[in-house]
Amino acid sequence: MRRRHCLRLAALALGPALLSTARATPSEEEHRLITALIQRVRGMRTMKFMRNDEAHDADEAAKHLEAKYKHFRKQIVTAEDFIERCATRSEVTGKAYIVQLGDGKPREARAFMLQELRAMRQPQPPKHKG
Repeated sequence: MRRRHCLRLAALALGPALLSTARATPSEEEHRLITALIQRVRGMRTMKFMRNDEAHDADEAAKHLEAKYKHFRKQIVTAEDFIERCATRSEVTGKAYIVQLGDGKPREARAFMLQELRAMRQPQPPKHKG
């Protein structure tokens, strides 16, 4: 009986500490990658970002992604998590985000963002001096 009481007290004392370490956050490297991905979106001047059937420009899209990242950051570990949680669909309607560059074919934002992320992760060839 006394042992059970001690175990309960230990669980109560350690519980919050264990829970706080279980929360996810991106590493510094992944955070930089996520913010660079958002900046890449911001720089796409011909982009239309469709959210719930409303078109938004690149700057509005980036602001929306930043707000969602801030809101869901504790649930995000990788850039892929960010794309899945913040750049795929509306939390309100569940409707997929759509991206269109210039006169190009509209496509789901998830596929577009994953493609951009892959491009960012490709090693850059060394620049030749000369």
